[in-house]
Amino acid sequence: MLQIEAVKLAFWILFFLASCINSFASVHLRPIFNKSENGIFNKSDEVYFCFELHNRLKRSLTVEVSWQVVTDQEISVGKSAINTVDVQAGGRRAVSYSLKIPRPGFYKGNVLCSWDAGKVSQTVQVGYAPEDLLPPLTQEPDFEEFWDESLEQLRQIDPQYQLIHQPELSRGEINVYEVRLRSYGNVRVGGWYEVPKTRGPHPVILRFPGYGASMKPIDRFNDMIVLSFNPRGHGNSQDDVKGKPVNYWIRGLDDKQGYYYHGAYLDCVRAVDFLCSRPEVDPKRIAVKGGSQGGGLCFSTAALDSRVTLCAPHIPFLTSWDLYFKTSQWPEMDQWIEKKTSRTWESTLRTMSYFDTMNMAPWIKCPVFMGVGLQDQICPPVTNFAVYNHLKGKREYRVYPHNRHSVDKTFHPLVFNWIRKHFSLNPSPLKQ
Repeated sequence: MLQIEAVKLAFWILFFLASCINSFASVHLRPIFNKSENGIFNKSDEVYFCFELHNRLKRSLTVEVSWQVVTDQEISVGKSAINTVDVQAGGRRAVSYSLKIPRPGFYKGNVLCSWDAGKVSQTVQVGYAPEDLLPPLTQEPDFEEFWDESLEQLRQIDPQYQLIHQPELSRGEINVYEVRLRSYGNVRVGGWYEVPKTRGPHPVILRFPGYGASMKPIDRFNDMIVLSFNPRGHGNSQDDVKGKPVNYWIRGLDDKQGYYYHGAYLDCVRAVDFLCSRPEVDPKRIAVKGGSQGGGLCFSTAALDSRVTLCAPHIPFLTSWDLYFKTSQWPEMDQWIEKKTSRTWESTLRTMSYFDTMNMAPWIKCPVFMGVGLQDQICPPVTNFAVYNHLKGKREYRVYPHNRHSVDKTFHPLVFNWIRKHFSLNPSPLKQ
């Protein structure tokens, strides 16, 4: 009996998979952004959602098309009637839906296509007047005092800078060193320091890692210093903070003094201290660059240290926590809060507010160049613009409409040359 049931189950699984494959193979949907600049619509414009429908079958299809539009918090704002389109064998048709949007934000359009043998659906996100998004700051009354005291505590730590030459990594026109130093709490951290052999002082790019990533030398420039820095618990900075960073964003969260990012933010400031201690560094030309967590660290470092002269984050994490938890799914946070009766969402968000780069944004005076993945569900675009719109200095951004938690490969050369222009360097001596 059990064998028969197992056979039946296997049959239905295979049937289901075959149906899915058939549906996928017969009709394909590709988002099109032909009515906007990279999926971003200006205020007062109608918002368009559009897909190219590709009939891969060898017969014509009559397809029923319907749309639903929701906010990035899944609140409904509109839906269409069912429309019918004919698509020739192997042919392509654009299907679209437009509507007026009541307020700035990010909106998801879901299209459902049905035909006699199957159906397929897909969702795409667009932005409407994102530069008008300005969620209120959530600073606690002692926010500034907290960071002033933290920076003073960092200054009391003897950095004990060490440079260890890495001959096996040093090639051609660049010397590579491992950097070792002491940061907040006397924690040992480090990174990789690439120095042109030509006479300085040189401008600097200070690079920060994504969550759990390990920074390495990039061997790219012969006229700029690059410090690929690992805050505590990352890469070569695990002497005192060990283990895989599976819980860094909740580690120590019961107390703002002991929260992981309290130390990590100060580690990055200490990296700037190191740079400004070096005779080969031009202290008036220091750029920070990073993505995801690294993007958040760019914002925090530029906010806490005015010696940073350029800030280039992309898909930044650690921004606008209130909106973040409303637009992304993190069951780990619910589980963490439920483990102690003393924990609540209110108290947790209060602690996290001290490390919310949106609250730090008004302190950033240097130029900022930000990259955004429009389909990002890990660091949603609304949180990117929440910090961006509170900046006080010069700013610009690029949106990549097809990208999820990433930017297009063209972004990095674009940013590097933006940095080079500000540092009065030629646009393209990038090492091949």
